[in-house]
Amino acid sequence: MSDLQIRNLRPEEIALAIDWAAAEGWNPGLADAACFAIPDPHGFFVGEIDGEPVATVSCVNYDDRFAFLGFYIVRDSFRSKGHGLRIWKAAIAHAGGRVIGLDGVVAQQDNYRKSGFQLAYANIRYGAVVAAPAKSLADIVALGEIPFAIIEADDATVFPAARSTFLRAWIDTPGHIGRALLRDGRLAAWGVIRPCRTGHKIGPLVADDRAAADAVVQALLGSAQGGEIFLDVPAVNREAIALAESLGLEPVFETARMYTGPVPPLRVDRVFGVTSFELG
Repeated sequence: MSDLQIRNLRPEEIALAIDWAAAEGWNPGLADAACFAIPDPHGFFVGEIDGEPVATVSCVNYDDRFAFLGFYIVRDSFRSKGHGLRIWKAAIAHAGGRVIGLDGVVAQQDNYRKSGFQLAYANIRYGAVVAAPAKSLADIVALGEIPFAIIEADDATVFPAARSTFLRAWIDTPGHIGRALLRDGRLAAWGVIRPCRTGHKIGPLVADDRAAADAVVQALLGSAQGGEIFLDVPAVNREAIALAESLGLEPVFETARMYTGPVPPLRVDRVFGVTSFELG
């Protein structure tokens, strides 16, 4: 058997991992590749045999304390040959001493535990065709009208690391639409919707409560003119689940959010939509 050669995917090659994820049914966004390359250009890996890609993985280092692992895919005909474990170890090594998070396949939790991951909670993808609302609240504004420092500070309550460059790109990327709700001049909720291979995904969706989250969702649905919508929800946030169900969304699949160590205290109760299963 030819030896597996592991190397970094260059930023312009990350589309390979995106395409493989699409084939696995993960329905990535149309502009995900460009955004995902921003936090850590050296965080994507490919395993090749005789120049042919057979495995991918990412481990994006956000700062000196936290990384997030995703895109762990081995082509069907090359599975059960040890290639997955080798590229997995390369990704883990890239993280160094950082705590690593992932959204993994539920059935693979035992394998992840072997690398030190422990279950935090489940995330559930909800989806369905949704009609565009007739109107949105007057207090809804374009996310770009909110000073970025305020968004950045609010994001710090729900994500384990600063991700300023990624977040700014995520908000500003053409095709991505952001909306925010103000209450008494204060940011109460905000979110982004983006076009995907199928329909649109809403994420992140961060809110003080369900009513605020719903107001932003309605504005985002209006901007997308309805259609097939997906929302990734922490199962421990019962209000987020209630929101998804009130929209007529149904569970599509589930992931296991796991970490290799402690993360800062997070307001998961304010997470009504996960940004991305691939980058957290």
